[in-house]
Amino acid sequence: MISRAERTPISDWAWTIDRWLLAGIALLIVAGLVFGMAGSPPVAERLHLSTFHFVNRQVAYLLPALAVMIGASFLSPRHVRRAALVVFVVSLALVVATLFFGQEVKGARRWIFGIQPSEFLKPSFVVVVAWAFSEGARRKDVPGNWLALLLFPLTIGPLVLQPDFGQTMLISVVWGALFFMAGLHLIWVVGLGGLGASAALLAYKFAPHVRARVDAFLEPPPPVAGVPTNFQSETALESFKAGSWFGKGPGEGTVKRILPDSHTDFIFAVIGEEFGVIVCIVLAMVFAFIVVRGLFSAARNEDPFCRFATAGLVMLFGLQSCINMAVNVHLMPAKGMTLPFVSYGGSSLISLSLGMGFLLAVTRKRPRTRVLTEVAATSGPVPAAA
Repeated sequence: MISRAERTPISDWAWTIDRWLLAGIALLIVAGLVFGMAGSPPVAERLHLSTFHFVNRQVAYLLPALAVMIGASFLSPRHVRRAALVVFVVSLALVVATLFFGQEVKGARRWIFGIQPSEFLKPSFVVVVAWAFSEGARRKDVPGNWLALLLFPLTIGPLVLQPDFGQTMLISVVWGALFFMAGLHLIWVVGLGGLGASAALLAYKFAPHVRARVDAFLEPPPPVAGVPTNFQSETALESFKAGSWFGKGPGEGTVKRILPDSHTDFIFAVIGEEFGVIVCIVLAMVFAFIVVRGLFSAARNEDPFCRFATAGLVMLFGLQSCINMAVNVHLMPAKGMTLPFVSYGGSSLISLSLGMGFLLAVTRKRPRTRVLTEVAATSGPVPAAA
C-alpha cells in the first residue's frame, strides 16, 4: 500500500489518477488478449504462420504500449501540451512522407517505416486543438479559434490524399465537437455542417472506392459466382447469428475461418460468434463507461485545457469504438477502423495507449493551487485579489 504521507511522483500518481478510468482501460487490454486468441489463429493459419503468431506480436506490442500510457499519465498538463505538439509535428511530417515514399496497400499509402503515422496524428491533433481552443477561451489576445481553424485543413489534407476517409471523418467530427464547445456562433454551425455534407458528397462523386462501399451498403449488388459483393459484412452478420446470445464457446467458432479480417476490423463479429451477443453488449458497456466518465470529468474540470482535452480524447475513443462496432453489425459501410485495445495492430495499440495516457494525465485530481500555477506558467502572473 502507498501512504498518502509519501510525497514521491509514484505516490502522487497513485492518489491522483482516475482509478475507474484506469480499470476500464485495463479491462479492455486484458479482453483484447483473450479475444485475440479467438480471432487471430484462423488468419495466421491462412498465411501459413504459427497459430498464435498475431497473439505473440500483440503481447510484444503491449509492452511498449503500457510504458507509453503509464509514462504519459505522469505528465503535467503543460508537459502533455508539449509532448502532443512534438508528436503532432512528427506524425504530420510522416503522413506527408507516406504520400511519396509510403507502402501502397489496397490502393492507399498509409504506411511508412512499418508504422501508420495517422494513428499517432489523431490523439496529438486533439490535444493541440484543445490547447488552441482553451487559450482562445481564456485570453482574448490569443487567436486560439483561428489557429484551430487553420490546423484542421492542414491535418486532414494529407489524410484525404492518402486516401484515408475514415480517419478524416473521425478527426473532423471530434474537431467540430470541440469547436462547438468553444462557443461558436450558430452561423458557424450551419456553415461547417454544410461544408461537411459537401465534402461527403464530393468524396462519393470523385472517389470510386468510397462510392463502391456506399452503394454496396445501401443496395448490395447480386452475388458474383455465389459470393456476396459485401462479403465481410454479410459474413460478420452470420457470425452474430451463429453465436446467438451465449456463443458457441471459445475456439468453437466456424464462420470466423472465412472472415478475412477477423483479427482486426471484424474481431467484434468473432466475439459475437464465440462468446455471444451478451458479451458483446458488456464490452460495449465498458467502452461507454470510459466515454461517459471522461465526459463527466471534463464537465467538472476547472482548467479549460484539461476540459477540452478530456472531452476531445474520449470522443475520439468513443467514436472509433462506435464506428467499428457499427460496421460489424452492418449499420455503416466498412471503414477499416480498429476496435480500441481489442483489434490486432501495433500502431493502433501504441497510439491508443498514448491517447489514453494523455487522458489519464489531464483527468488527474489537481488542487486549485496547482491549477493556478499551471495558468501562471502559461499566461503570466496571476493578479492579486482586490
